[in-house]
Amino acid sequence: MNAKPREHTGYRSFPDSLAHLLATAGGLGYAPVAPGTVGSLAGVGLFWAVGQPLILGLITVFMLTGVGIWAATRVERMTEEHDPTRVVVDEVAGQFLTLWLAWSFQPVSAGQFSLRELVFIGAGFLLFRFFDIVKPAPVRQLERLGEGFGIMADDLMAGIYAGLTLHLLDR
Repeated sequence: MNAKPREHTGYRSFPDSLAHLLATAGGLGYAPVAPGTVGSLAGVGLFWAVGQPLILGLITVFMLTGVGIWAATRVERMTEEHDPTRVVVDEVAGQFLTLWLAWSFQPVSAGQFSLRELVFIGAGFLLFRFFDIVKPAPVRQLERLGEGFGIMADDLMAGIYAGLTLHLLDR
């Protein structure tokens, strides 16, 4: 691991640019303050748009995971920086997974949430940020897997912890 990330002024290819765009969630990873939190908010927005249908949510999780592993690996290699803070696709995926897991069997429609459901979305947001920051076992260990797989795996596990906790709170 290098102490100083490699500077880059541009990307050499379309796949590099696409990886950068996806890894930073369209540039949200460049937020001047708390880019991970901003990425998590994008995950809430994605859940708001997709809602809780079982198959659609499952497809979304798998797509975010696959795209995230590819994009995060490519950006990490381009910058020679371990788990760059600008890579927030992992937060988008973990936050989406939190809400989808907790509510996948409840009658929630995309874009149509009651006040009670909005409170639980807020609770899910806070729970995911908690587990993502504190990183209880095995979240921290998953982070060490390396490259895009490690970047994505720890946030997905934090999302599972947060989703299960939110589901238990909703009972």
